[in-house]
Parts: sequence; C-alpha cells; structure tokens
Amino acid sequence: MDQPRHPALRVRARFTVLYAVLFLASGIGLLALTYALSGGKVSVPAGSGIAPPLPEEVWGRQLLVGSLLALAVMAVLSVLLGKVAAGRVLRPLLSITAATRRITADSLHERLAAPGPADEVKDLADTIDGLLERLETSFSAQRRFIAHTSHELRTPLATMRASLDVAVAKPEPQAQTVALAGRLRTELDRVDDLLEGLLVLARAQHGVLADRVRVSLAEFASDALAARAEALSAKGLVLDVSGVTGAAPAVGNAALLARMVENVVDNAVVHNVDGGWIRVTAGTGARLVVETGGPVLDPDHVARLAQPFQRLGADRTGSDTGSGLGLSIVSAIAGAHGGRLDLLALPEGGLRVTLSLP
Repeated sequence: MDQPRHPALRVRARFTVLYAVLFLASGIGLLALTYALSGGKVSVPAGSGIAPPLPEEVWGRQLLVGSLLALAVMAVLSVLLGKVAAGRVLRPLLSITAATRRITADSLHERLAAPGPADEVKDLADTIDGLLERLETSFSAQRRFIAHTSHELRTPLATMRASLDVAVAKPEPQAQTVALAGRLRTELDRVDDLLEGLLVLARAQHGVLADRVRVSLAEFASDALAARAEALSAKGLVLDVSGVTGAAPAVGNAALLARMVENVVDNAVVHNVDGGWIRVTAGTGARLVVETGGPVLDPDHVARLAQPFQRLGADRTGSDTGSGLGLSIVSAIAGAHGGRLDLLALPEGGLRVTLSLP
C-alpha cells in the first residue's frame, strides 16, 4: 500500500479532531452540570434587570436555545483551538523531521542537537543523534576498508604479474610457459577489472562525492566512443550521433560520471552483434540515451541488469566477457548523484539505456 505523502498533516488532523472533541465534550459537560444543579428549573425575580419578567417555562426555553447557540460557537472555537494546539505539539517533531532529511551520507557529522527540556521529544532527538553517530562510524570504517582492500589486493596481483614477466623473460622460455603466462595475464586482468569495479561500486553506493564540478555527459560519451574506435570498426558497428544536439550538462564528481558513461558505452560496444548499430542522444538537459540493435530481449531479464553480477547469456548479447558489474556501477553512480538508470528492451530488438540526472 502507498504510504501517505504528508503523514505529519494526517497526525495534525487527528490531533485537531481529538482536541476539538475534548474541548466540546468539556463544554457540553459544563452546561449539563449547570442544568442538573439547577434542578431543571430557572427562576429570575421580576424587576431584577437580569431578564424580562417572562413565565418560567418561556425563560427556560430561551436559556436552552441560548445554550445551544453558545455550544455551536464553542464547537467552532474548539476546532480552531485544537488546530493551534496540534500545531504547537507537532512543531518540534516537524523540526526534527526537516533536520533529519537534510542529513545525507556526506553530512553524517551533523547532529540535531535539539534544545528544550528533557522530555520525550528531546529523548527522540538524542536517540536519532546516537544513530547518526553510529552510522558515521560505520561509514568511516567501510571507507577505510575499501581503501585498505584496494591496496592489499592490488599488491599480490602486481607480484603475480612480475613473476610471470620474470618467467617469460628467461632465455629461451618454453612454449608452454609463454602460453600459460598469456592465459594467466588475461585472468589477472579480469580479476583486476573486477576489483576496480567492486571498489567503484562501493564508492558510489556510499555516496563519496567530493569535488563536484559541471561536466558534459555528451562530451564524456564522445570521448568514450573515440577511445573505442578500434572496437567499433572491428565489429562493423554503425554509429549514429545525430541525436546529440546539446552538451547534456550535469554537476557531480567528474571521475565517477565519466566512468558511468564509459560503462554505458562499453556495454553498447561489447554486448552488440557484428554489423549492429549504436545510437546516442543528448540534449540541453542532463539526459543521455544510448540505444543498440540486436535480438529481442526478455524485459524481465533486462530489468535485473542493474543488479550486481547480472548478465544476459552470450547467445543474447554476442559476448561472454564481462563481470556483470558494468550497469550496476552505472546505476549506483547515477543514484549517488540523485539520478537514475532506466533500461528498456526495444520491441524491435536491442536495448535502450537512459541516464537521467538532476
């Protein structure tokens, strides 16, 4: 079920009704008690100036009508007073909600530090501050772990590459040694790419977005395609960039955004059929679209491609390489910048990848 868009307004409405009912019930109780204590009879001496000398029954009816009118006025005032009281009660909670929403993964050092007496609201704010402190500690530990993992895992990879180079560099190496070294280098490259992909994915998911600058997604796409000109030619891919009518400007971390676009272009080139096509569209908004031809794809499978280690079969993509992290990295980087990745299996065959940023 859909969650209410403005739960605070719903709570305020409930509090308003509650307070209004309580105020109104108090008024009704007061009038009833007054009437009961008078024994249901009201007598006013003639000539007292309080009321005209009317029969007691007539005067009682007038008093009843006046009481009902007063009760109606009190009902309206009860609603107004209830609304004001509800607003004052919820004001600290609304302030806490607004302050909490402003705190992101990049500003976990901030605290609510709610003023006021040691009541339930102050206790709630202090509990949230404690949670933010634990989250900050956890995020810092994860970032340190990522940095240490990068160093610790790259060191043995570099050592293995050096050992292979030494083995091949020996005088007259055996043919089997050279072949084995070539295969091992390929596997080491794949492990290195997988490691780098995991680190980029973790960095994007943790929201580490320092050095925000204004960039052009269209320019990133042009550079990525130029760097892969050899692969485009080898597969006989037809490139259509007529839809690039603007720079597609965006603001964010330049290195991450460049990697995001490069992964999309890589996906379009590597997972394409020989003699296929690639169409790139970009305009004045922060939106980049990359379409590729090919066989008809299963929409359910395509929807899962943004998840880590999800790939289509080689018979559907034309390639059995890749770690399955490319589009998940794209999705994580786009999400960290407040954007999104949309994947659509084209009815005529092929895939449309759309990047939308603020």
